[in-house]
Amino acid sequence: MKATQRDFRQVSQRAAEQCSTFFFCGPDEAGAAAAAAHLITLLDDPGERVEMSGADLRRDPVILGDEARSGSLFGDTRYIYVRANGDEALDAIGNHLLAEGEGCPVIVVATSATDKSRTAKLLEKRKDALVAMFWPPDLATVSANVRQMADAAGLRLNGDLAERIARGANLDVRLAQSEVTKLALYCDASPQSPKTVEAADLEAIGAATEEDGFMPLVNAVLSGETGKLGRELARMREHSMNPVGLLLAIERRAAQLAQITAKLGPRGSLESMNKGEKAQLGIFWKEEREIRNQLTRWRGDRLERLGPRLIELHRALITNSQAAETLLAQDLVEIARFASRR
Repeated sequence: MKATQRDFRQVSQRAAEQCSTFFFCGPDEAGAAAAAAHLITLLDDPGERVEMSGADLRRDPVILGDEARSGSLFGDTRYIYVRANGDEALDAIGNHLLAEGEGCPVIVVATSATDKSRTAKLLEKRKDALVAMFWPPDLATVSANVRQMADAAGLRLNGDLAERIARGANLDVRLAQSEVTKLALYCDASPQSPKTVEAADLEAIGAATEEDGFMPLVNAVLSGETGKLGRELARMREHSMNPVGLLLAIERRAAQLAQITAKLGPRGSLESMNKGEKAQLGIFWKEEREIRNQLTRWRGDRLERLGPRLIELHRALITNSQAAETLLAQDLVEIARFASRR
């Protein structure tokens, strides 16, 4: 059985009832992990969670089949959750499928793997297995997912607020789910007692604030503040910031600089704009100093080259999700050094 992010929700219930091996893959790691978490909730009695790594299975390809057929310490049901990279789990899954006796559910979330990988090909035609492929989502898709999350949590959420949460989570469905969960607790909502969400509720819980967490690093890079950059990159690692989400924040600021530059023309300045004109360009008082500085560093050819450079980096992060943090840090250092030279 095969699915993508477009139809996973429609086939997930049937897959949970019919399948025992699940392979979640694709460049959208967050989407794959969120889908795996959703599927677990659909299992009849998931029981104890046993976590294994792809590296463990590569070293011992027999252990998965043995573990899937061994009993829980307390005699309860169980399922196995595997975090793998590429086809690390291929031989182990093959042995598991060949082993005698019924095993517990096996859920594999594989980064750097696609539905064209050998593991996916091994499973896709089996009636007792699901291969689910997840591409990077767009805003409309994540907004729709947020509304589904809200419905399940007993929240009545309009489209604008769902989009706001999706944007704030930088299209990461795991972060969006966290915000919806916090919102349900704040509103004391449940499926049995649904509540309508207002914009003030989002503001009260501080929802959709990851963008604010990105901005010190965004500003250090685009303002060429190399002295601050090391500290900000360390913060990025300590807080496990989403590399793609962080890059999206930089791309948005670069696009904003291009929009402002086009509005100002060759001889214009921010001083000539009133508050309303600045607001239309997304320039607010707490960001104006940084934007003013960045406009002096990114002009003409420099600004024109920045956009394609960021797009190229974005593709590299999607293609090499396992090394995304390292790739991003390396490129941000280069961009900051370039910005530091006026």
